Amino acid sequence: MNLWERLRARIPRVRANMGRNQERHRSPKGRIATVLVCVLAGLMITVSAIAARGTDLRSDRSANLRDVIVTQGERNAELRSQAQELGEEVASLTTAQPGGEDLTDAVNSAEFDAGLVAVTGPGLRVTLTDAPPDFRPAGVDDDALVVHQQDIQAVANALWAGGAEAMTIQGQRVISTTGIKCVGNSVVLHGIPYAPPYVIEAIGDVDELQRGLDESPAIEIYRQYVEAYGLGYTVETSDTLDLAAFGGAVGLRYATKG
Repeated sequence: MNLWERLRARIPRVRANMGRNQERHRSPKGRIATVLVCVLAGLMITVSAIAARGTDLRSDRSANLRDVIVTQGERNAELRSQAQELGEEVASLTTAQPGGEDLTDAVNSAEFDAGLVAVTGPGLRVTLTDAPPDFRPAGVDDDALVVHQQDIQAVANALWAGGAEAMTIQGQRVISTTGIKCVGNSVVLHGIPYAPPYVIEAIGDVDELQRGLDESPAIEIYRQYVEAYGLGYTVETSDTLDLAAFGGAVGLRYATKG
């Protein structure tokens, strides 16, 4: 038998094998398994869509720090209001107790020194603002065009050095435990974020307060940025400033003199 005849003799066996393979691929069990997989995948996609209801199931990754700060700030404001109401109730109950007048006078004096009493008097109002949005000089970093926490602290320190008797920043009373923090492009004070302009008010001798500002090296540096980059710095005199009392919880409970 020559080569051609041997090749022709093998063709029926190859075809028979192909037929058996096709029969195996088309078996009922295989088709059923394929249908079940497709149905299960479709069911999972449908359940996920219903649960999402058009929202991102992983939306927590899109939350940014500023949103968290704003939410917490609102909560802090609510708690501060509740604390103020409770403080007023405690003061009323204390006065009603026998011998409460002497105790009330001592408490009032301590509260005044701690900034827990609203005050009124003459003083200065200092306002700090960022550079105009359309002012972007070449080669200047954006950080040089905004007010930072150290700028606000410089004004507060200068006013204290000038004999300030009481002070507020953005309407919040400044006390011994007050801290100023920068978070992004906002400043956080007592847990509440603020955007510019930043307003600092201080009650005291107007001339002495102004002298404190004029003699501050940190304020002098800030005023150079005002001239170079357009930051805002205004000082106003007022015969009557109304400074609210600090309404939050006082974190410092005990102190000793060393």
